This record gives sequence, C-alpha cells and structure tokens, in this order.
Amino acid sequence: MAMSAGRLQPCHLSLSPTFSCTPKVSERKNVPQKLINRRIATIAVVGTMLLARDTAFNIDVAYGFDFRITVPDQTFEEADSVVREHAQDLLEVKPLIESELWRDAQKALRKSSSLLKQDFYTMIQAKPGSERPQLRKLYSQLFNNVTRLDYAARSKDMVLCKEYFENITGSLEDILSRITS
Repeated sequence: MAMSAGRLQPCHLSLSPTFSCTPKVSERKNVPQKLINRRIATIAVVGTMLLARDTAFNIDVAYGFDFRITVPDQTFEEADSVVREHAQDLLEVKPLIESELWRDAQKALRKSSSLLKQDFYTMIQAKPGSERPQLRKLYSQLFNNVTRLDYAARSKDMVLCKEYFENITGSLEDILSRITS
C-alpha cells in the first residue's frame, strides 16, 4: 500500500449553525415604506375596533357625551332675560381699565364676554334666517373688539384700551337694539 501524497483541504463545516433574521440583500423585495405604514395602521384600526366594538356601538355610551358647546342649554327667553345684565357686566370693566388694574380687567372681561357671547349666540339662532347675517356681523365686530381690548390690556396700552372700549360700547348698543326688538 503505497501512500500517495495528497493535499489537505480546509474543512468548511462549522460546528455551530448560523441563523439570520434578515434576508440577504439580494433576497429582499422592493416594498415601499409607505405601504408598510398603511398596513400597520390598518391592522391597528381593525384591531382596536374588534376589541372595542361593545363600547363603540353601545347606545348608552353615545348618550354620555356632552354637546353643550355646540348646542347651548339656554332658551331664547333665558338668554333675553340675562343679556342686559351680562352686557352691563362687560361695561363695568371700564373702571378697572381706568385704574390700571390690568389683570383684574382681563379676568372680568373674559368672564363677562363669555356669558354674553353665549346669550347672543342663542338669540341669533332663534331669529329668522334673513336677519341672521347682519346680526352675525355685529356679533363678530363686538367680540373682535373684546379680543383686541384683552390684548391691549395685556400690553398695558391705555390709549388702545380706550379706543377698543368705545368700539365695544357702540357695537353693544347696536346689537342690543337689533336683537331685542
């Protein structure tokens, strides 16, 4: 038995297998990222609806929402009875401005204007459709001047405060004469 000289080859077998979680670059499909995001969003929405279907479609839950912001609880008669008081409260801001109590003036202005805004909104909604555009324009002018007065009080500008207060007084008289007649 003659031994022949041979070459030794390195063994390519490894003792531990290698695992890869990501496919090789050559094996990846060209899937746009936007499509993947849509799939994930769809899965999330459908999953949420399936898990919350009892709550979402329960009629008692729907009655639990409070929609008073868009539909006031106030009737026209209630608004009409208090609108002059709230208008007077708005006009009582003038002494606070004149004495330069800026923070107090702003607080009183915001409180009285929010109540007056709801009163006017209720009363305008109760008016015939032909009168509403003019009333809405006056309403907008009044409360834009209230906002401007608030900003002028914040910057402690007495000249602008007086100007805007005069505008508020005129707008208030005009809208009250038209809305309560």
